[in-house]
Amino acid sequence: MQIKELAEKLNISPRTIRFYEQKGLISPHKQEHNLYRRFTEKEVWRLQTIISLREAGMTIEDIKKALPLAGDEDTEQLQYYLEMQRSIIFSQWLELKQIIETTDTMIDLLKYQQTLPLDDIFLLAEGSKRLRETRKNWNDKWNFDHQAITHDNNVVNNDREYKDYEKALQTTIDWVAPKAGERGLDIGTGTGNLAGKFLDKGTPIAGIDQSKEMLKLCGRKHPQMELKLGNFLAIPYLDGQFDFIVTSFALHHISDEQKILALDEMRRVLKPHGRICITDLMFENDDQKVQYIADLERQGRTDDIQLILNAYYATSSTLLSWFDENGYITKSKQLNELLTIVYAVPIR
Repeated sequence: MQIKELAEKLNISPRTIRFYEQKGLISPHKQEHNLYRRFTEKEVWRLQTIISLREAGMTIEDIKKALPLAGDEDTEQLQYYLEMQRSIIFSQWLELKQIIETTDTMIDLLKYQQTLPLDDIFLLAEGSKRLRETRKNWNDKWNFDHQAITHDNNVVNNDREYKDYEKALQTTIDWVAPKAGERGLDIGTGTGNLAGKFLDKGTPIAGIDQSKEMLKLCGRKHPQMELKLGNFLAIPYLDGQFDFIVTSFALHHISDEQKILALDEMRRVLKPHGRICITDLMFENDDQKVQYIADLERQGRTDDIQLILNAYYATSSTLLSWFDENGYITKSKQLNELLTIVYAVPIR
């Protein structure tokens, strides 16, 4: 197939095809006697894929990274870049949603007060800016992609941050008590250990994680499970999708300010009366944290102190207060000196 035929078939210009060739995304065969380009079916497929990825918003550089493996019929890398793009789009969608809500508030102020005080404008703008920055200011300082391969072995043999691990997962299952026909979401699913227990009970559950390597291992263990790249701060689902949300040993990887945003995100993707179960390392309050660290210092357990300082352990009292203020009834249980489970069901 020559360039003119291909351009007509794909409804693009020959100039666009030459552009992708210049960028090294396609490499058509050129006839020796006239240097006319000839496109094979494989190159037609690549070009169709490139056009689709550009339509989805992927950059030329990301497409370059994704397509070499995909061209060898290995779609894993291409899927990762598409998932990454989807995650970015959801973050942008949430930002737009936030801007619309801020604008609606300004409209209501103007409508009912016939004025828009400068102080109110400033507070709304600052609040909107702070939310955007909170959503963006998370980075994986723990390198979970690197930890993925040893994660399952680590949770079995680590008696520090994963103490009472199996007990914690089973308690989560028992408290959520999924009913027939319900569907759940596991945030920070890792390699799917908690999600797998729901699947064993016949309960459909999706999982999100920001680590592609964790998701890769999870997919191998639970091929029936729907997995998406994402995190607490921009859950890659539309509103009202799930009957319950669970998360285990993950919330302490986001800051206190980000936790509030995460709780709002959980509520967004839950159906009415959707419930939340958080199983994580946390203190009852700030005084307990100070006392606990002091006890570790006296015992010379510097490694344990560093674990705490490198994370963002929640205080269960803060979580319970948020749930109370937002119309939930809760119960909680401390499983050991650091591990607590919090279960919340909306009253209305």
